[in-house]
Amino acid sequence: MGKTVMRTHAHTIVIGGGISGLSTAWWLAKAGVDVAVLEKGEPVGGTMATVHDNGWLIEKGPNSALETTPLIQTLCEDVGISGQKIYANDAASNRYILRDGVLHALPMSPGKFLTTRLWSGRGKLRLLKEPFIGRPDREETIAEFVERRLGRELLDYAINPFVAGVYAGDPSRLSVRAAFPKLYALEEQYGSLIKGQIRGAKERRQRGEVAKDRARLFSFVNGMDTLPKAIASNLNDRVISQADVVAISPMPEGYRIQANFAGVSRSVLCENVVLAVPSHVASRWIQAFDENLAVWLRSIHYPPVTELFLGYHENQIRRSLNGFGFLVPEKEKRSILGSIWSSSLFPGRAPADHVSFTTFVGGARQPELTQRSDDELTALVHSELKAIIGIDGDPVYQRVSRWQKAIPQYEIGHLDIIAAIENFERRMPGMIVGGNYRGGIAVGDCVVQSRVIADRILARLPQSMQTYGVSA
Repeated sequence: MGKTVMRTHAHTIVIGGGISGLSTAWWLAKAGVDVAVLEKGEPVGGTMATVHDNGWLIEKGPNSALETTPLIQTLCEDVGISGQKIYANDAASNRYILRDGVLHALPMSPGKFLTTRLWSGRGKLRLLKEPFIGRPDREETIAEFVERRLGRELLDYAINPFVAGVYAGDPSRLSVRAAFPKLYALEEQYGSLIKGQIRGAKERRQRGEVAKDRARLFSFVNGMDTLPKAIASNLNDRVISQADVVAISPMPEGYRIQANFAGVSRSVLCENVVLAVPSHVASRWIQAFDENLAVWLRSIHYPPVTELFLGYHENQIRRSLNGFGFLVPEKEKRSILGSIWSSSLFPGRAPADHVSFTTFVGGARQPELTQRSDDELTALVHSELKAIIGIDGDPVYQRVSRWQKAIPQYEIGHLDIIAAIENFERRMPGMIVGGNYRGGIAVGDCVVQSRVIADRILARLPQSMQTYGVSA
């Protein structure tokens, strides 16, 4: 897993050893394609990284994933880790939103919606207008879309914190069509979110898909990096670590990749190359082919996010941690985006008689906070958790993880960038631009997109070699 091996040729080279690149390589290897993954660092996994420390299990990237596609189970079965997959306990369905300093459970049924104090009676009545709202004549931000269809209060105390929790983003900047295409499609197809939610459920079942609000939350016994590690282990020497790609150049029948393999410069030839890396990294190589696209890729914003993992003895906590955690609306004027009650979701996340919280700071809302020191941020997060949850004493464990460029923001104009990528790929057959800035940022989205990419590569094979049909 992650060996340093120098090769001279492969049918397909995947650059990037995150979940997108590894999954793409797996579908291809399963089909019998000669594929290699070039990963600059070691270990593989990208943002999916798990730390084990004296009984504490810390996720530096995704803390869990939603089982939104059957491809996830297929992938787990293929690489032999189905038995290690675990689902969140039933309490994970309880999710909280902070309003006026108090945590309110997000209502998950019509009856609870009517009785919740999270939204006012006026805010709830505003939903009655939703089926009669017309369509816009321009691309809208998420904030504009939600306020137009659902009203300001639902934007402030439902969508705003949700966007912060998913994208660490600002709903007034993200494109609804790019960032939440299924939500946008409900209006386009049905003229109403409420009507579309009801009618669209049947169509999802026919496609084998599960809506994200109904999908089961899962992880693995030893953490989320179990998945990329297992894929890499099964790919074996097809994964080449310490491979720093310097340049990509076209050849008569493919591409030449110049890379430093553990400091040794070498060229590798291939028919196809997949750029499964962040957009700003991909832009370095695309610059030689299309300068305008390279500029656009560098324009995709990745705000900084800092994760604070704090552990406490359970008798320090004054309330029951019966849920996934909570999100903080921007109107609450707090210094955190939200907090996951990690030890309440899955077993083995904290030592016996202890609890753990994974709290996020920064994002597009308050990027400046991520510049503070570890000690300052730890004190800040502890103070916020103490005020919101009720905690006696100081944390008994702490770990800070920083991402200077965390999550790509699908802002207004993002679809123009995707169109430019598609045009580039038509002009450069065999070169595919991947990564979580295309097709969705969630783990399930990346797995689906990886199989779409594999399908495109397999479709380029001679008919006699197309032994593996791929469909998302």
